[in-house]
Amino acid sequence: MKGVVAAAMSGGVDSAVTAALLKQDGYDVIGITLQIWQEHSDTGKYGGCCSLGAVEDARRAATRIGIPHYVLNFREYFADKVIDNFVSEYAKGRTPNPCVECNRSVKFEELLRHARNLGADYLATGHYARIRLDEASGRYQLMRAVDTTKDQSYALYTLGQEALSRTLMPLGKLAGKHETRRIANELGLALANKPDSQEICFVPREGYVSFLEQKAPSILKSGPIVDLTGRQLGTHEGIALYTIGQRKRLPGGSTRPMVVVSLDAQTNTVVVGYEEDLLQQDFAVENCTWSAIAGIFGEVETLTKIRYNGVAAPATISPVGSDHEVTGKFVSPQRAITPGQAAVFYGGEREEYW
Repeated sequence: MKGVVAAAMSGGVDSAVTAALLKQDGYDVIGITLQIWQEHSDTGKYGGCCSLGAVEDARRAATRIGIPHYVLNFREYFADKVIDNFVSEYAKGRTPNPCVECNRSVKFEELLRHARNLGADYLATGHYARIRLDEASGRYQLMRAVDTTKDQSYALYTLGQEALSRTLMPLGKLAGKHETRRIANELGLALANKPDSQEICFVPREGYVSFLEQKAPSILKSGPIVDLTGRQLGTHEGIALYTIGQRKRLPGGSTRPMVVVSLDAQTNTVVVGYEEDLLQQDFAVENCTWSAIAGIFGEVETLTKIRYNGVAAPATISPVGSDHEVTGKFVSPQRAITPGQAAVFYGGEREEYW
């Protein structure tokens, strides 16, 4: 045996095939599913990632693969680390990515800790990304998936050296999702053609606005909507209902479509402008995690990606005080640089993220 692997099984085809591939490769595999669905979520019992229905799908897949399967109750931990952070960020006028926080605090901190307590040497996930050890530097590097259209490494930027050294992501080397489904069909897995989960797992079908209205009505306080000159155009029902670049819920009467260009949590103000007002070159990043390199110590040219489905663009970054905070400037203006979202850097023509 190559070692013991705890495979995080969400009830989807990706994580099931991950577990199966590792077993075929000679690992002793344990399937683990996290119960994180919340009572207030109408999708929790029957749909979405890690719902009760997904737990059953994972259990059936583990049985088919021939591995033991455990369910860990992470509901309170998930609510504390992911949901509360999600609400808090919106209250501050920021736009969080809960999947990034779930990867950091839930999967690659707490779940990894539980996996080690179960005697596992590694944690495996169904993410489309790759990890390799650079012999020259001795550092583990997070790399893009072979299929860049399916690449999920943007949401994994928080993984440090310890997590990278103990994580396996076998799907990153596959040609794409079609290959994953083909393998699942060959294995006779019932979820081979199960649709991908597209929404935030704890948010109801009505969307995040409905979620905030139910979960945290206290943060929804009315305030002014102003233009860039400070002229009031209308009233909003809470800055948490807005994000940079949004066109909905804005006053009418303008000869051109208006968009949200900034949010001021201190004054509870939504500032609107036009599409060209969303273009910026300068940005600032905090809480940096470095992967392929130990850090930066001066001005560096890099490619920077500022949203999950975005395209990495050339930029120059510099450390501020320490390399855990940087300022940057894009070569060309970018649309809707949004506080709360992640900026992920990678170097030149290389595949690894920094």
